[in-house]
Amino acid sequence: MRHFQPTLPERTLPERVLPAPTLPERALPEAALPEAALPAPTLPEPTTRAGRSGPLRQELLEFLLGGGLTFVLLPGFWLLRLLLGADDAEWNIGFLAFYAAYLINDPHFSVTYLLFYRRVRERLLSPEISAAQRLRYLWAGFCVPALLAAWLGLGLARSSAESLGLLFQVMFFLVSWHYVKQAFGVLLVLSARRGVRYSPLERRLFLFHCLSAWLYARATPFDPGSAQIEQGVFYHSLPHPSWLMTATLVPFALGALGLAWALVSFYRRQRAFAPLVPLSSFLVSTWLWVVYASVDPLLFYVIPALHSLQYLYFVYLERAAAARRAEGPPVFGRPLGTALGLLALSATALGFLLFHGLPGVLDDLFVTGAGPDSALGPTPYLAAFVAFVNVHHYFMDSVIWRREVPEARELFRAPAGFRAG
Repeated sequence: MRHFQPTLPERTLPERVLPAPTLPERALPEAALPEAALPAPTLPEPTTRAGRSGPLRQELLEFLLGGGLTFVLLPGFWLLRLLLGADDAEWNIGFLAFYAAYLINDPHFSVTYLLFYRRVRERLLSPEISAAQRLRYLWAGFCVPALLAAWLGLGLARSSAESLGLLFQVMFFLVSWHYVKQAFGVLLVLSARRGVRYSPLERRLFLFHCLSAWLYARATPFDPGSAQIEQGVFYHSLPHPSWLMTATLVPFALGALGLAWALVSFYRRQRAFAPLVPLSSFLVSTWLWVVYASVDPLLFYVIPALHSLQYLYFVYLERAAAARRAEGPPVFGRPLGTALGLLALSATALGFLLFHGLPGVLDDLFVTGAGPDSALGPTPYLAAFVAFVNVHHYFMDSVIWRREVPEARELFRAPAGFRAG
């Protein structure tokens, strides 16, 4: 199962610590945190070569999971085509990506439900949480799924493939927005964990580059309206005018210039380059996973898994920090390994139910007489679940990683002994 298919669904550097700039107190954009919430970076104690191996391993891990695996896979794909031929290489990568989804893509969706609905009563009613944030929880957690269920229920009741297809187009429109917003958050979090913070202007330029990349990617290539198929459902895509590509290319070019200006501004302020690992994760996520996803036909199959690994790494960081705090007094909770293992098993089991178990049962019970030539295809409930979970995931994700959430704020704290530049 592939959850990200626009045509057919949310990681040896110089060891130098950058001083925290003095900035005016103002809120960061969505998915970021206020400057005051971040601890001031301090210079690490001198370490031996052996003592630096831990941070270096962490740097390598974050580079690979943040998006660096893409640079490993691209030459691997070229070699695979050389050895097997284009058709066999595509078949093998497609086969691998389909089954890897059980352990990577599907849990990346399902773990969001586990994070979002924990302590949901407190998040809806606690006066310690801002009214705006409580309304966001109410909207994303209850109103959005109710509207999606009504949309899909009506489409299935009427056997309307075009109705389901319209929701798929909403999904495709939002997926690249979800990718670039995650890229923006990854840049800020990984930079803050290295003691690096950007000025408000620099953050706005990074964010503008993300949004302009999203719009340009959605307008490319030109589509006059064509027949599409997704999860067995046949529908027609909405046409967009031919001038839309040019119209969105202009802000994308301006966004690229703004990105360059942000990096120059940072260097002039800090007399050092922006940290490589966060920046590479940001660029891979926006350029290779969104704008130029077709640079290699085999890369297209694994982009959802790469995005999911990036997401799951930050889930690990957030849940590991919470588990460590709960291990000691006064909670004396489960050991770290047990807590993370239960979360992984729960996310895998829930992912299987959402993408295989429940829709498979419903398709077997209610679509047994539908032929493969039907516009809804033989698996309309699978299509409905895929659309529902993808779109709902985007809304939940935009709530749980905001600055108002204490668990998300903890991600911005630099871990002891890991403040590489």
